[in-house]
Amino acid sequence: MLKKIFIALAVLIGIFVVVVALQPSEFRVARTATIAAPQADVFAQVNDLHKWDAWSPWAKLDPDAKVTFEGADAGEGAVMNWAGNDKVGEGTMTIVESRPNDRVRLKADFVEPMEGTSMSEFDFKPEGDQTAVTWTMSSQHGFFGKAFCLIMNGKKMIGNDMEKGLAQMKSVAEGAKSASN
Repeated sequence: MLKKIFIALAVLIGIFVVVVALQPSEFRVARTATIAAPQADVFAQVNDLHKWDAWSPWAKLDPDAKVTFEGADAGEGAVMNWAGNDKVGEGTMTIVESRPNDRVRLKADFVEPMEGTSMSEFDFKPEGDQTAVTWTMSSQHGFFGKAFCLIMNGKKMIGNDMEKGLAQMKSVAEGAKSASN
């Protein structure tokens, strides 16, 4: 009986390993929101890392997180380092491309809770007197990253965070527009 249990367990583990191995290595999630604010105002929320605290979906998860900045004040070369609790982890984010009012590309290097690198892109498109913002995150995952995303539904989890961040960005940018009127 014990032998059958071990064989069944080995088969299940084998199936799990095969299923994880067959998952794509590329992880990509995109979300879009339309914000009733000028393109330049929305772009500024992303291009200046100092402003992320007001809208980032992860900023409020640890009010005591240590955040430091280096490099340029905004735009290409701006760097934000963070170290916080297990909800926000530790890492560095760098703006690697900044095209005024059009696109911001960032590279995030995570140290905790899991080492890894991801890329984010924010694209800004005018829609009348509003701005459509598309936030895309992508990375390459090895076996353990693929297993985590399979078990935890990483795309849904990150997608939900991105939607929350875009909603908060909308509130901040539209609030800034109202305050200036």
